[in-house]
Amino acid sequence: MQLKKYKPTTPGQRFKSSLDFSEISKTRPEKSLITSLSRKSGRSNGKVTQRGRGGRHKRNMRLVDFKRDKREIEAKVAAVEYDPNRTANIALLHYLDGEKRYILAPEGLKVQDTIIAAESADVKAGNSMPLAKMPIGTIVHNVELIPGAGGILARSAGTGAVIAAKEGDWIHLKLPSKEIRKVNKNCYATIGQLGNLSWKSMTLGKAGRSRYFGKKPHVRGVAQDPGSHPHGGGEGKSGTGMNPKTPTGKPAFKKTRNKKKPSTKFILQRRK
Repeated sequence: MQLKKYKPTTPGQRFKSSLDFSEISKTRPEKSLITSLSRKSGRSNGKVTQRGRGGRHKRNMRLVDFKRDKREIEAKVAAVEYDPNRTANIALLHYLDGEKRYILAPEGLKVQDTIIAAESADVKAGNSMPLAKMPIGTIVHNVELIPGAGGILARSAGTGAVIAAKEGDWIHLKLPSKEIRKVNKNCYATIGQLGNLSWKSMTLGKAGRSRYFGKKPHVRGVAQDPGSHPHGGGEGKSGTGMNPKTPTGKPAFKKTRNKKKPSTKFILQRRK
């Protein structure tokens, strides 16, 4: 999709840009594949656990098939739709047996295309197959880490992982972050780079448009007074003067990785 500019009739319109939605072929979602989405707004049991979240536009959750576990049955792409819950677009599939499912829409996938999830599938955008069956250099998305658990890697707009090498039961994947990681060869992935490449180039233009996405204004700690934040106070511009802390005084950037279940042994090269 291309970016659409606006005439500067107001200060908010001056730098605003949005997607032209030229790839979208259907505006209303499939009723059987949506569910309600509650507005928790960064709260747990009514208490704020994540600051700066709230408001946002009312929306429904689309039930996307990340497992691609409907195997050996062809499906036709009925529509490409916008999903307000993610940066990538989604495609509505109509299977030959009558079932309907949503998947993430890769770049180049069009209405009336036929795709399949199978071990012997062709290497074309939208098809899903085990990593072992793909040639080296293939760009994939929606990659599983555990066979059958569903894809969790490379799922945002414009991303794609590259099959760099094969070593026994392991596939070396180069992720969008430049990290190289070992993944089991039986893990399924979908071929192609995800579409909506222009998403990162979009400019919101005004603060109110951030509120539509549920993002409230965020005030830096050093800009506050000492009663509101440990970093606050001081004459003129001042640094933190301490190790970074949360508004409640706890250390920020604390590592939360479970030491009992390290996954670092699968990482061949750290992200840069």
